Amino acid sequence: MARYETFVEDDTVYVGTPDGKLAVGPLDDVVTAVGGPAWTITYAESQKEHYPQMDTSDEGLVVDVVDMLSAMTHSEQFVETLAAHPTTVPEADTISPRAGLFVGKLLENLENGVS
Repeated sequence: MARYETFVEDDTVYVGTPDGKLAVGPLDDVVTAVGGPAWTITYAESQKEHYPQMDTSDEGLVVDVVDMLSAMTHSEQFVETLAAHPTTVPEADTISPRAGLFVGKLLENLENGVS
């Protein structure tokens, strides 16, 4: 099964596709949408109580957001879905639907780690 890499070129986030690169959006927009250039690993008290066997030794570690997004790979299905989303930013929003979908996956990876 093919996996497609994420990379940054000229301050734009791209995802590889079978046909070349697909622009996701400006790097600054993606970094701002996740809350900044660094992500601190934290666990809610409820998580610790409900899952006492969970390894939380990484709590407090700071992750570089650009490093994390650069480490992400994507399935062909995700890339096709990403490509189907528009890149124009709606008036009532701050990022495009395509960048928003990507940011959602990035946040999931920041919260749960890259598998």
